[in-house]
Amino acid sequence: MASTTNNTITNYLSLVKFSHTIFALPFAIIGYFLAIHFTDATFSLPLFALVILCMVFARSAAMAFNRYIDRKIDEQNERTAIREIPAGAVKPQSALIFVIVNCILFISTTYFINSLCFFLSPVALAVVLGYSLTKRFTALCHVILGLGLSLAPIGAYLAVTGKFDWLPLFFSFAVLFWVSGFDIIYALQDEEFDKSKKLKSIPVWLGKKGALMLSTVFHIISASFVIYAGFYAHFNVWYWIGTLVFCGLLFYQHTLVKPNDLSKVNVAFFTTNGIASVVFAVFVLIGLFVK
Repeated sequence: MASTTNNTITNYLSLVKFSHTIFALPFAIIGYFLAIHFTDATFSLPLFALVILCMVFARSAAMAFNRYIDRKIDEQNERTAIREIPAGAVKPQSALIFVIVNCILFISTTYFINSLCFFLSPVALAVVLGYSLTKRFTALCHVILGLGLSLAPIGAYLAVTGKFDWLPLFFSFAVLFWVSGFDIIYALQDEEFDKSKKLKSIPVWLGKKGALMLSTVFHIISASFVIYAGFYAHFNVWYWIGTLVFCGLLFYQHTLVKPNDLSKVNVAFFTTNGIASVVFAVFVLIGLFVK
């Protein structure tokens, strides 16, 4: 019985790629502590826990919905046929119930944060869930994914302050172009399959070389927002060390992937970007609280 339960938990964690939470969660934490540092707000462990739960619930709903909506496509793609739904590890109906439960939990959690977050919660869900439908009609699906993850820093800031401000928005814009850029790189793997199924993506639209060029442009824009935020808020040297690492890893991932060599896409996608977000967040927090 215990073994069956463990397998079920493992299947659902794999279904939502829980390990990929490492991309946006550090930026949510940045948004939360920006609000603590630059306003009169004080740290609240219960509120911080609610912010983390919102991240987990929203992302779990989005990923499970993506797997549910794309289940027929995934089973036809050799790369994705091993995913939990086409492989039979998770039933489609169970995945849909999982999505609904996480959506309810997300909205319920925002209710205990503040009224603004509660009223905006359906909008946030519409963005993060709607991404899964976009590759059927627009090559800009990568940008919609970036938009979904970019809600992390501004959402966490709103949870603390209940009002918008420019500084967390700069980090949101940085996340938007960062995620859009590395998702384009990841999509290179499915260029031919997507063409055959009439699915939209930047690699399908521009080809591998053009897609990598646009990804580079997006990452330059992302780095620009990170740098501008540093000047805007007069961050100290710790922030700039983190910025140097973040920008350096953005550059590094583009040395790993070539139009004729996609063997290191996963290293560029997960390892490099995961390290970039965590290290950057650590140095930002050090910069906020260590003089």
